[in-house]
Amino acid sequence: MLQPTLPNFQLTARELEVVKLLAIGCTYSQIAERLGISAHTVGSHVKNAYRKLEVRSAAAAVFRVLSIGRMS
Repeated sequence: MLQPTLPNFQLTARELEVVKLLAIGCTYSQIAERLGISAHTVGSHVKNAYRKLEVRSAAAAVFRVLSIGRMS
């Protein structure tokens, strides 16, 4: 029997890191401070991650990443 495969969304390491920080409730400003980047750059990473994951919210992005087992 064939097992369905989950798509490989190809998030960059930084995009995944930003999604993980969103998952624990960090704001864009907090993420920027932790990573040493601007809040604008955080927004760019979030936008790119949402596009790749085909979602429109942080909750949906976290759920999608969890569903493909990439949060750990």
